[in-house]
Amino acid sequence: MHSALFRRRHSFGAVALACILAIGSAGSARGAEQDDLDIALGLAGMLRAARTVIGANQDRINDPTVADKGLTGETVLAEAVRNFTEATGIKPSEVDPTSRFGRLLQAQMAAVATVMDENQQTINRPGVGFKGFVPAVFGRLVNEEFERRVGTEARVKVTAPPRYVRNRKARPDGWELAAIEEQLMSAKWEKGAIYSAVAADGDRKAFRVLVPEYYSQGCLACHGTPKGENDITGYPKEGGKLGDLGGVISITLYH
Repeated sequence: MHSALFRRRHSFGAVALACILAIGSAGSARGAEQDDLDIALGLAGMLRAARTVIGANQDRINDPTVADKGLTGETVLAEAVRNFTEATGIKPSEVDPTSRFGRLLQAQMAAVATVMDENQQTINRPGVGFKGFVPAVFGRLVNEEFERRVGTEARVKVTAPPRYVRNRKARPDGWELAAIEEQLMSAKWEKGAIYSAVAADGDRKAFRVLVPEYYSQGCLACHGTPKGENDITGYPKEGGKLGDLGGVISITLYH
C-alpha cells in the first residue's frame, strides 16, 4: 500500500533540529527525499510554534473585560518566530527566501499574520468569554490560508484517528488513515517517530509526512473523560487518555 522512506526514532524536536540545520547544505548529495523531509519538519515546527502562542494566551483571548488583547498578526508572528528559533536554532530571516523551504516558510508565516489580523473582531469582542478561537481552530485557519497561497506546491493539514476528528475537513484521507492505523497506532511503533513516504495525493505524486501528536494533560480538558460529557466548546468528550495519539500534522509536498 505504501512504504516508509524514513522513520526517525527520535522526538520531533530533535529530528526537526537535526534536519532543518541541514537544509541548503549539500542538497543534491543528500537526496530529494531527505530535503523534502527537512522542509516538511520545518513547516510542522512553525505551525506548532504559532499554535503555542495561541494556547499560552487563551486566558487573555477569553477575558471578557479586555477589549484589545494586543494579539495582532505582527505580535503573534513575532512570538511564533521566537518559539521556532528556540526549538530549532534557525532564524527564519536567515533562511534563503528563494529556496523552496524559504518560500514555503514565508508563506506560512504570512498565513499566521493574516489569520490573526482577520480575526481581531472575534478575539477582541468585549463582554464575551469563550471565543472559540482555540489552537486547533487557529491551526486549521492557518493551514487553509497557507494552501490558498501555495496550494499547487504544498499542503499542511492537522488530522487525527477518526474517533478524535471533530471537523469534517480534518478527516484523514485514505493514505493518512492507513498510515495512522497501520503505523502510528501500531503497538510496535515507537512513540514520537515520524512516518514518511512517496505516495499519490489524488492524481499527483507527492512526498508525504506524518508527525504524530499525543494528548497532554491540557488536551484532556476537552478530549478526556467523562466520555460523552460536553466540553467548553460544546462537543462531547471522546474519553481520550494521557499519551493517546490525538492528532497528526500531515504535510504534503507535491512533485
